[in-house]
Amino acid sequence: MTQQGVRWTADQVLALAPDIASRKAGSELGAAGPWSETGSSGEGTVWGLCKGSGSTPYRTVVDIADASGPAYSCSCPSRKFPCKHALGLLLLWSGGDGTVPRGQAPDWAEQWIEGRRQRTQEGRTPVGHSGGASAAPEAARRRAERRAERITAGAEELEQRLADLLRGGLASAEQAGYGLWEETAARMVDAQAPGLAARVRELGALPASGPGWPARLLEECALLHLLDRGWLRRERLPDGLAATVRSRVGLPGSPDGPPVRDRWLVLAQYDTSDGRLTTRRIWMYGTESGRTVLHLSFAAAGRAPEPALPVGLVFEAEVSGYPGAGQLRVALGERFTSPEPVTVRPPGVTTARAMAYYGEALRADPWLDSFPVTLGRVIPTPAEDSWQLADADDGRALLLTPSVAARPGLWRLVALSGGGPVTVFGECGHLGFTPLTAWPEGAGEAVPLC
Repeated sequence: MTQQGVRWTADQVLALAPDIASRKAGSELGAAGPWSETGSSGEGTVWGLCKGSGSTPYRTVVDIADASGPAYSCSCPSRKFPCKHALGLLLLWSGGDGTVPRGQAPDWAEQWIEGRRQRTQEGRTPVGHSGGASAAPEAARRRAERRAERITAGAEELEQRLADLLRGGLASAEQAGYGLWEETAARMVDAQAPGLAARVRELGALPASGPGWPARLLEECALLHLLDRGWLRRERLPDGLAATVRSRVGLPGSPDGPPVRDRWLVLAQYDTSDGRLTTRRIWMYGTESGRTVLHLSFAAAGRAPEPALPVGLVFEAEVSGYPGAGQLRVALGERFTSPEPVTVRPPGVTTARAMAYYGEALRADPWLDSFPVTLGRVIPTPAEDSWQLADADDGRALLLTPSVAARPGLWRLVALSGGGPVTVFGECGHLGFTPLTAWPEGAGEAVPLC
């Protein structure tokens, strides 16, 4: 809410929800019934009191205008950010029916806003370096060398495990069960190679994945072997590919690209969890540079990562790229404006061009599961036991990934299309296309599908 009279849509508000349960609970609180003393200011603050189970209502305040992103405060005991009360308050405000009038913020809301913005400003103030900092690079170098030695030992052990599997035949993998692979994955964790551990766990699940599993297992073994050999011979690789190998093995990297300032359109945001860690993926499109980039953030399981950016809005900021051939990941730097609505959308391509983009990306990163692409003028249509997106102009089609059929987002896409062409952003890979956001033909707001 950076411009007078500009409000977010309900879809953009619900895109901030940390999980499905919060989205549902927030929707139920998006009506005037439980709220009192609501209000908003021209500086981007929304507040209100929400009646709960106790005698004292919950104090909820949201700061939308800060360039560092939306921030929330609520006196409820929830550990989710934003909580259902913050979502409900934003939904109430987005309705624009006068239920949340303009006014002066109460003292409790004003104190939180002032305190937060003061802390944000202090956090941007440069601090001096201590005299002992000169020893830090040398210590970091030694730690990196020790970790590289452990990863090398783990990679050599994994190569032996793969050789044993192929020598004994793929059928032995089904007989051995998941325990063998879990033990191997634990060894990779001990070797401080989480990327290798994650791929080993995927191998353990393939024998129970249905018909055709031997071919899939052989493909994944080949990719894992390629990653192993890449690590063991990384000194011989081009710099970009060597950086990609280090990233795929699980070594943390730091953004080293020059900052790029642009107006970034939020294309999609979704979270995944492995039971221990929640990963948030935010796809963004530079309206001036034409680049599509990925921002990753992490949090312990059960907590929502930051930031949360509403899909379909644009903000001005700097980003810096991570090293690696074909790497799309960026770090989000200074933000100069808060998110605001726009009519721009990324240009769409045909389904054939989308697959070509993915193929080209594989040359730089052979372990890439999917590649971001925007399809223009496609129509969702049934295809045997699945669905596909067919080009409206030439009839070629791209199958959706099998998991999409079980998601409610598919039906939102079908309803938005109504049998006509739409623009769809998503991830294109060897399993098909996963739609994440769609726009109607002509003018219209972005509709999140995930």
